[in-house]
Amino acid sequence: MMTDGLAPQTWLHRVPAGVKFVGLALLSVLLLPVGDWRILAGALAVIAIVYAGFGRAGMARLSLLRPLVPLLVVVGGVQAASGGWNAGAVVTMRLLAMLLLADLVSMTTTMSALMEVLAPVLRLLRPLGVNPRKMALAVALVLRFVPVLMTRWRAREEAWKARTHRRIPPRLVAAFLADILQLADRVAETLDARGFDRSAADHHSPPL
Repeated sequence: MMTDGLAPQTWLHRVPAGVKFVGLALLSVLLLPVGDWRILAGALAVIAIVYAGFGRAGMARLSLLRPLVPLLVVVGGVQAASGGWNAGAVVTMRLLAMLLLADLVSMTTTMSALMEVLAPVLRLLRPLGVNPRKMALAVALVLRFVPVLMTRWRAREEAWKARTHRRIPPRLVAAFLADILQLADRVAETLDARGFDRSAADHHSPPL
């Protein structure tokens, strides 16, 4: 199920998950006030070098983010229309840099490490009735499944393009959504089979 991580072990796998999350937060904060597209272009070049350093697996991972390009173009286009091309370029590059940084953390961190990092922070929400263990699992699953869903959509898209040059029909999107729902059911069954709800932590935690 969790095969979305970068299979070959890299130097980034050996960095503690907490350090990677703190680094991601700091870099995101530093990127926010940057208004010069040349600085952001330099940051993107450095991130691209990190991906390239992972070899073919890293470059293949970059290709999985291709479905996000239309969204970035729309966001950048709206900003360019209202504030000029520089504003559009800055917003697009900043979003892309943050996405790539988050993906670097996600693909080099195991599910258990993700949960260990998130759980202490989410315990602060326990007085509000939030089960930190369930919430940590939910966040970790979302981070993990984004590239999985992208891979599945890309497979359907390429299969369609191989058969015809026509535009992607709505029924293909509907089939993809049905696939997602089936995947969600299987994940829920797997978690139930592993007794997640019957864990000791749940007995000591308020329900989500």
